Parts: sequence; C-alpha cells; structure tokens
Amino acid sequence: MTKNIMIVGVGGQGSLLASKLLGHLLLSEGYDVKVSEVHGMSQRGGSVVTYVRYGEKVYSPIIDKGEADFIVSFEKLEAARYVEYLKKDGKIVVNTQEIDPMPVVAGAAYPENLIEKMQSLGIEVDAFDCLSLAEEAGSAKAVNIVLMGRLSRYFDIPVEKWEKAIGECVPEKFAEMNQKAFMMGRG
Repeated sequence: MTKNIMIVGVGGQGSLLASKLLGHLLLSEGYDVKVSEVHGMSQRGGSVVTYVRYGEKVYSPIIDKGEADFIVSFEKLEAARYVEYLKKDGKIVVNTQEIDPMPVVAGAAYPENLIEKMQSLGIEVDAFDCLSLAEEAGSAKAVNIVLMGRLSRYFDIPVEKWEKAIGECVPEKFAEMNQKAFMMGRG
C-alpha cells in the first residue's frame, strides 16, 4: 500500500531538504520512493510543494486531492491552502509560524484561527512552534528538521535511523545542530 506525504511551505524554508531527508530514510528502509518537487514562485517567497510517496511499488510521484496521509507544513496558511489533499483520516503537522503572503504584504489581513478552522473540519492537527525550537537548537533555518522530528513520532522507524539519515543529508558542520533540532521536534 502506498503512503503519501505532502511537504508544503514558502520558498527558502528548507522544504526540499526535508523531502530529500525523508526520501533518503524511506529508501534505506527498503521502500520504493518517489519524490516530486513543485516550485511555484519559491525564489520570491511563494508556495513550495513536495510530494513524497512510498510503498512496495510506487508508479507516480504525484499526490491527488484526498490522498495525503500527512501534510507537513512550514506555515499555517500553507497547511490551510492544501487541506483538500488530506485523506479523511490524515494528519497535519504544522509550524504555527505566520509568513505573510503577497496579498497580506499588499494590505490584506492574514486569515485568523486557521488551526481551529481545520480542527473544526474534523482534521487532526499537530501544531507547534517550530521556529522557537529551531532557534533554541542553534538556527532558525532548522525549522525543517524540527518538523521532521515531529513527523517521526508517527512512524515505526527507530530514532537512530532518522539520525543516521540526517547525518547523511546535511553538511557535517551542521549535523550536530540538526540532530538537536530533530530531537526537540520529536519532543
């Protein structure tokens, strides 16, 4: 059975590294893995979406609406933007950070109570402040690894294997800080 994970965020947040790490880990666990990156206006702070699909045999890298087992979101509005891709029993793991999209920068209001609105739809939302944890670990840029730590709680893959994948996917000089960020996200 194929499992589907969407990683959504804003350009420059590290969603591509998160998908690379996840793909690397799942390959090492013996799964067939397909990773597909959809960039949008990532260079200008626009939406970035990555699909990670894994299972015994995966034929397509694309996730359709209603198919995602998990949505991992770097920002609340991005989670809400892609909620229709979630399965009925899927989960959203989301950083509570707010990054203003262009309409908000231009004067529109950032939508309020997004977490509560998603929960009112019966969606299981695991929301927490990844930015503070990343900064505590040593860098605001580690939000992606904090999110991977939180996501790891939903997998039956030992922590040591996640840590090994981090060591293999991030530059050595950042490995210790990223290991710390991962454990802080894992809680």
